[in-house]
Amino acid sequence: MAYNKFFTAGLLFLCYLAVGLTEDTVSCYKIEPGTIVGIICADVLLTLIIVGVTYRCASFRRQKIESANKVYMNVRATCKS
Repeated sequence: MAYNKFFTAGLLFLCYLAVGLTEDTVSCYKIEPGTIVGIICADVLLTLIIVGVTYRCASFRRQKIESANKVYMNVRATCKS
């Protein structure tokens, strides 16, 4: 029981010590607005590239399936896979 009280008191002391040390040396990392704009623009560009590549691949597959319907039945099965 005494061990538990000592542990709790030591933990509270360490918490107060950590709070006391951080109040004096507060430093924030400053990000310039140009950096944020660059990150957002790069994200939008990358998203558009991914959407474009996905659309292109899907349209190629759709064209392949549509053209397979125009040929004989035996050939169509090999084109769809």
